[in-house]
Amino acid sequence: MEEYEPIFAFLIAFITYGLTVEPTVSFWDAGEYILTSAKLQVGHPPGAPLFQMLGAFFSVFSTDPSQIGWLMNMMSAVSSAFTILFMFWSIVLLIKQVTKSETEPSKNQNSAILGAAFVGSLSFAFTDSFWFNAVETEVYALSSFMTALVVYLILTCLKTACMISKILKPL
Repeated sequence: MEEYEPIFAFLIAFITYGLTVEPTVSFWDAGEYILTSAKLQVGHPPGAPLFQMLGAFFSVFSTDPSQIGWLMNMMSAVSSAFTILFMFWSIVLLIKQVTKSETEPSKNQNSAILGAAFVGSLSFAFTDSFWFNAVETEVYALSSFMTALVVYLILTCLKTACMISKILKPL
């Protein structure tokens, strides 16, 4: 069951965002980002080169120019769903680090850790500001994904460094 809970969190977020995604251009900067990404141009300063390159990739799959806005909005939904996935994994690592013991967690403790990560990640998924940015073409969804990825990688490296230091300590 442990390997399925993060996938469930990802799927719940992705399906929710996919069902509520903007069908076309929304207000503010979304129209500019859609246009500059589809044409691979430069938006207003400071720009968002990675966002626009990924947007150009997503817009290639459009069979009709009227679908480009929806595909770009789906890019934000996918980025936000992956944010929830990496947040789930980060919460698991944080809880295990805070409650670290010499033995592996029991089955009940492991279920509690996974349940806490599931509730925590989905609570963030359904916050108003995150959901709002997850369903429209804005750089915040991709930025949140990159932040969640970096936090997860840092926690993974810390876990690995702690294990290496325990191995080398007797030497």
